[in-house]
Amino acid sequence: MKLFIGLGNPGAKYSQNRHNIGFMVVDRIAESGFAPWKSKFQGQLSEGRIGQEKVILLKPATFMNLSGQSVGEAMRFYKLTPADITVFHDELDLVPGKVRLKTGGGHAGHNGLRSLHQHIGPEYHRVRLGIGHPGHKDKVARYVLHDFAKSEAGWLDDLLRGIEDGIAHLAAGEGPKFLNAIALRLNPPRASTGKQAPKPAAQPEAGKAEDARSPLQRLKDKFS
Repeated sequence: MKLFIGLGNPGAKYSQNRHNIGFMVVDRIAESGFAPWKSKFQGQLSEGRIGQEKVILLKPATFMNLSGQSVGEAMRFYKLTPADITVFHDELDLVPGKVRLKTGGGHAGHNGLRSLHQHIGPEYHRVRLGIGHPGHKDKVARYVLHDFAKSEAGWLDDLLRGIEDGIAHLAAGEGPKFLNAIALRLNPPRASTGKQAPKPAAQPEAGKAEDARSPLQRLKDKFS
């Protein structure tokens, strides 16, 4: 069994925030045949299968800085370890649309990860979802709690589609294949135009000069 966690803040006013990209991911995964969401473990939970793996989706409803409370409850109830947990979260240090996988390590000041560290330790898996950086640390709080711009809708949709394409690989522990599926959505190969290259003009046979006479002149010469 796997526990997939999306980090974010509950409530409609936060739903399109950059900080809520983790919620957006698990919502998209849930659309592929998962059970309806229900309230459990101080959050919203949905159960389903991805490939051969049973997967629990969880969106903590404790607000970002207390996310670990919800995740810790779920982990203990299902008798899982941090190695069974994958967390989807926003990442300031990656450009928008860039995705990286990581296991263990520090929380880099992310309040949701900080809470997870406190409640389950650092040795869980992470899917770091790049949202870019506002350029100065004093602007970070406002930036992450602001909705994605309309101009970002294209790459964001491609990212969510790519995650949906590759999620079976992630559940099976095939990280590179998961990342490749996302890359194919974000940077698809150029499609062929289907047009054939023009045929080269006919050339005179070797050793023969090109006949410059008009058709009428050639006919006249033939019978003269």
